Amino acid sequence: MDVIESNVPGVLIIEPKLFGDHRGFFLEIFQIERYASYGIQRPFVQDNLSRSAHGVVRGLHLQNPFPQGKLVMVLRGRVLDVAVDARLGSPTFGHHVAIELNDENHRQLWVPRGFAHGFAVLSESADFFYKCDELYRPSEEIVVRWNDPSIGINWGIESPVLSARDAAAPLLANVEGLPIYDSV
Repeated sequence: MDVIESNVPGVLIIEPKLFGDHRGFFLEIFQIERYASYGIQRPFVQDNLSRSAHGVVRGLHLQNPFPQGKLVMVLRGRVLDVAVDARLGSPTFGHHVAIELNDENHRQLWVPRGFAHGFAVLSESADFFYKCDELYRPSEEIVVRWNDPSIGINWGIESPVLSARDAAAPLLANVEGLPIYDSV
């Protein structure tokens, strides 16, 4: 696999090796020793799969005080995937990484603990898979406004389809309970 450092330290773009021929392909999605060599060492405790229609934007979400690291990929379709540094005191606080994940490039994104995460569906629909290193705890979830101008994400979607909660989320500067840099 190839691992690419993003412009925000800790966020990794992973390109697994694809082995294909006339029968189809084989792709190793996760192998503990290989991923640990790049710092992805906590055990994964929950796998999630979501299907969303074109134009859906999900996010930006994180949780605290039990933050989640997420290894994400698209099984079918195309999304713009985004990770935002939400760790108070971080030198890259509010900076983001945005990358297209799709069923042709098979890329993965490692979203470290303390980062808000979201994605926009660019294809007719998309199946989005993620492995989490902490259990989902709805009472600890934090939502950041998807179109916060201080973050400046170009989602590539004209009129996004949002949940009521995502549409009403506060700007990053107004969010309470964010994780502290170096404590996650």
